[in-house]
Amino acid sequence: MGAVTRASVSLDSGFARELGELAVPWQAEPVADPRLLVLNEPLAAELALDPGFLRSAEGVSLLVGGDLPDEARPVAQAYAGHQFGGYAPLLGDGRALLLGELTDRHGRPRDLHLKGSGRTPFARGGDGLAAVGPMLREYVISEAMHALGVPTTRSLAVVATGRTVRREIPLPGAVLARVARSHVRVGSFSYAHGSGDPDLLRRLADHAIARCHPDAADAPNRFVALYQAVVSAQADLVAQWMLVGFVHGVMNTDNMTISGETIDYGPCAFLDAFDPASVYSSIDVDGRYAYGNQPLVAQWNLARLAEAMLPILDDDRERALETARESLSAFGTRFGATWLRGMRAKLGLSAEVEDDEVTTLSEELLALMHRGGADYTSTFRMLGDVARGHPDRAADAFGDQLDAAEGWLARWRALRPDGAAMDRVNPVYIPRNHLVEAALAAAAAGDLAPFTELVGAVTSPYVERPGWERFAEGAPAAFGPYTTFCGT
Repeated sequence: MGAVTRASVSLDSGFARELGELAVPWQAEPVADPRLLVLNEPLAAELALDPGFLRSAEGVSLLVGGDLPDEARPVAQAYAGHQFGGYAPLLGDGRALLLGELTDRHGRPRDLHLKGSGRTPFARGGDGLAAVGPMLREYVISEAMHALGVPTTRSLAVVATGRTVRREIPLPGAVLARVARSHVRVGSFSYAHGSGDPDLLRRLADHAIARCHPDAADAPNRFVALYQAVVSAQADLVAQWMLVGFVHGVMNTDNMTISGETIDYGPCAFLDAFDPASVYSSIDVDGRYAYGNQPLVAQWNLARLAEAMLPILDDDRERALETARESLSAFGTRFGATWLRGMRAKLGLSAEVEDDEVTTLSEELLALMHRGGADYTSTFRMLGDVARGHPDRAADAFGDQLDAAEGWLARWRALRPDGAAMDRVNPVYIPRNHLVEAALAAAAAGDLAPFTELVGAVTSPYVERPGWERFAEGAPAAFGPYTTFCGT
């Protein structure tokens, strides 16, 4: 077989071709000496890309937007957004590019998208660059989310640029290459609606149906079916976030995808001690995007999507409003069902246990964890040990709340929880915040070993392994309180 070259990589430009009003042709800033920091070889294989080629000089150049196939037409996408509730009619990819669409091994289109590739017309005064730390953060957390079964954009590679990025301090620069079913957002629909062009709105909706929710195409009203599909997808997604203890941090409408994939891992984190009021973003001073607020914010964002889609939901505005309200009202039911199903699994309870009993047990457990400051992830894992006949682990799980938890434990154990089943859904390893920060600091100083070890742990989250105990331990007392930043 001959050498793989860029000619072997096919990048379609479907988004730019179909929705030119939402796409500004643009090129990534040249990188004189790109250096590959990390490559996701399993994902490359899924995308029918040769990892050996991607590690070559030509492949690394492609991963930063240079040396693209001849047919590639990279674009910066235009979209609006509600940021902390305030509407910005034009945001767009200020430091990102959609290189094009790949076709994976299953024949499905997948966006190949860069982050940190330089200023675009939407940069709004920013430098368009990204630093090594935030790009590696997105890599490790997005791949952990994938391993946990949470819908997410995926990280293909992080490439060092050799540039210095100036933030509070000078930092080494990097570009992230990521993959998604689609990068169309709620803010994309807001922008199309704001254009006053109903044809653009319809074409955007048809593009979203084809890429993300093809079943909607056969519905009596395909645009209503699309909206309902997005409501369902986001209800499932946010419930899955909550079940694994994930806090997104910036749930603006430009960070909510139509596909139902998690996107933009900026000020995000996983819970240590369980607290519904947990906020990790330095800019979320009022707690708008706290862990416990995420379902409410998702519904608020989806209401903004409905407003943007009203002209295509029904020709009669009042009927469109009623349809939107009825469709959005399904969010709570869908979220509750996904949450309940997940909690039933996390507690190891069979289908014979009544829903009300599962709800009561899960609410009481979370209250106990909150009062005692129990670690969210470890508590569920330790309860799996209790279910397997190790009652001493209850003391580790509940600490000084053990006496208060005795009644709960007795009721739960009487239902014969399945410890082995619990281990299949309750991870041992997550991207614990103190480990992420330590790995990123080491990587910024040139040592990728801690990062590589952390990625290895969190992408095999359910199987406990000797020698990996530190990846399962909670943060030391000296670590908190923890704050993350958007990385821009």
